[in-house]
Amino acid sequence: MKCPYCAHEGSRVIDSRTTDNNSTIRRRRECESCQERFTTYEKYERVPLLVEKSDGSREMFSEEKILSGLYKATEKRPVTEEELSGLVKEIKAEMLNKMEQVVTSKQIGNLVMEKLKKIDEVAYVRFASVYREFKDVQNFKEELDKLLLENQEAGNVCENQER
Repeated sequence: MKCPYCAHEGSRVIDSRTTDNNSTIRRRRECESCQERFTTYEKYERVPLLVEKSDGSREMFSEEKILSGLYKATEKRPVTEEELSGLVKEIKAEMLNKMEQVVTSKQIGNLVMEKLKKIDEVAYVRFASVYREFKDVQNFKEELDKLLLENQEAGNVCENQER
């Protein structure tokens, strides 16, 4: 870190403190050459997350857009605001942890469905019917049959573990 007074490149940290909800570190430094003190701030770099839609266009990742879809799917269901907010935070964290600047809307949609299925199956089916654009009742029935089969297999696993 260059000293702002003498441009010497050596300095030592005297004090470090976090600020802004632990997202920034404030450091008091002292120049090794002129002994002047100065302050620096260290912040992590937020790389914008872009979403590539099915038509090839791109837009910024929007937590609000996911939350809006979840509100519609969970309307009149016993799902709390905290559960939905937590789900959105998990999804965003997983997308950021991929270390890719561009993710597809399909990746996000599949992740939303995977997590929503664990919270509320009715909301999952509602979300899936819109997301997967069910064309008719047959598509809807196929998704329900798949869900019932998964539940049945999960029940068999639980019964085998109890024995």
